[in-house]
Amino acid sequence: MPPTRLTQLARGGGCACKIPAGELEDLVAGLRGARPGGADVLVGLDDGDDAAAVRIEGGVAVLSTADFFTPVVDDPYDWGRIAAANALSDIYAMGGTPVMAINLVGWPRESLGPDLLRAVLQGGLDVASSAGCPVIGGHSIDAPEPLYGMAVTGTADPDRLMRNDAARAGLPISLTKPLGVGVLNNRAKATGEVSPEAVESMASLNREAALAALAAGVRAATDVTGFGLLGHLFKMCRASGVSARVDAAAVPYLDGARQALAAGHVPGGSRRNLDWVRPHLATAPGVDEDELVLLADAQTSGGLLVVGEVPGAPVVGETLPAGALGQGVLLQVA
Repeated sequence: MPPTRLTQLARGGGCACKIPAGELEDLVAGLRGARPGGADVLVGLDDGDDAAAVRIEGGVAVLSTADFFTPVVDDPYDWGRIAAANALSDIYAMGGTPVMAINLVGWPRESLGPDLLRAVLQGGLDVASSAGCPVIGGHSIDAPEPLYGMAVTGTADPDRLMRNDAARAGLPISLTKPLGVGVLNNRAKATGEVSPEAVESMASLNREAALAALAAGVRAATDVTGFGLLGHLFKMCRASGVSARVDAAAVPYLDGARQALAAGHVPGGSRRNLDWVRPHLATAPGVDEDELVLLADAQTSGGLLVVGEVPGAPVVGETLPAGALGQGVLLQVA
C-alpha cells in the first residue's frame, strides 16, 4: 500500500491556504470591541501585526498568537516541525520569547490513523522543545481536512517590541531566510518532488535572527508568511507611513525556486498577494511578472523582514519617506 500523501488531502497547503489579505481585512474591519478596564493593549488589530501584546502588572508585555494550516509536506513529522516553527515565529517577529504553547488539531479520524497524528505532534513538540517552549495540552476536533498548528504565549520587553508600525524612512531592509518555499511546496504537492532545503528552511526557528535584530536596536520587523514578501512589506509600510524600494537582484531564493515557477507551480495565494499590492506597486524597467510573482510568493514559516541590518542577512532594499515613489505608491521593485 502506498504511503499516505498528506498534501493531497487538502485544497491548499501551509500559509498559502490563508484567507486572502484584502478579504481578511474587510472581515475584521470594525471589530474593535471595548477594552476591559485596566487592560493596557500595546498591539491589537489595528495594523495586522504578528501577535497581540498587552502590558501586565510588573511591566512585562505578554504576547499571544495562534497559527495553524493544512499539510505543507507529506511527511507528518516534518509537517509538525514546520507548523511549530511557523507559530513560534510570530513571537520572535515581535522580539519576544515563547513561554508556552498548546496544540491545535483538526483530524479526519476515519481516513487517517492515529500514528500519523502522533508523528505530527512529535514534530511540533521537538521544535518547541528546541525553543525552550513547553507544549501543554491543546484542543482537537474531527475535521474533513487535516489541520495542525499551535497557540503560543510569549513575553517581551514592552520598550523593545518589534512592530509593524515602527518603520522609519532611510533604513536598510534585511531578509533572514531565502524565499521560494511556496512554489517549491506547490511543485512537491503536484509531483512528489521534495526540496529538502525548503523543508529545513521552514522548520528552522527565527530565534537567532530575532535576537540579532534586537541587539542591533531594530524596532520594526515582521515575518514573511502567507502574504509574501511584498504583502508583508506593504502592510508594514502602510502602518508606518513610509515607502520602500526592493532590490530584486539582492533577494535570495532557495535552489529550484525559479525552475518551479517556470514549470507553473505557483500557489493561488501568491497571485492573490500580487493582485492585492499591485495598486500600490511600481516596477523599474527590466522587472518582469515572474519576478513579481516570486516576491509575492506565499511563504510558510519564512524569515524575518527587518527594517535595519541583521548580521549575516542580506540587505534587500530600503525604506523611503511617504510619497517618495509617487502618489499612492508604497512599494517599488527595482
